[in-house]
Amino acid sequence: MDASKPVSFTIPALDRQAEIIETGLRDDDTLEVPPEHEGAPASWYNGSPTPGEQGPAVLLGHVNSTADQSGVFYNLEALKPGDRITVDREDGSTAIFEVYQSEVYSKNEFPTKAVYFPVDQAELRLITCDDFAASSGEFEDNLVVYAKLVDTA
Repeated sequence: MDASKPVSFTIPALDRQAEIIETGLRDDDTLEVPPEHEGAPASWYNGSPTPGEQGPAVLLGHVNSTADQSGVFYNLEALKPGDRITVDREDGSTAIFEVYQSEVYSKNEFPTKAVYFPVDQAELRLITCDDFAASSGEFEDNLVVYAKLVDTA
């Protein structure tokens, strides 16, 4: 597919639909994340291809809660291979992806190359926090869902 910014996504298996905003890199070259308030949208990292273009398009989102659906990527770990993710694009087209893998990585050992480096087809990466540690009040890991483009509309 030609480049076109994403505007929203739907994950039927989670009964989830949300808007997508655009984020990039901060001045210190760290990844800018979407707002953290409850109900905040997901974001597309503008240093990655747009969903449907060749390469790994990256969407970021928060969990925001370990008990309810207030976060756009709440319960993302429930996705299984074969589940679909649709991304509506600014040009009116839709990219349809199918999950093929989910992995949890320690934030200290995040596999940057596996997630962000070029691939030879259109893919999608959904990234969120995982493994909430009550003792620190922080999420210690990242969950990455990998999906490949299987259809367009």
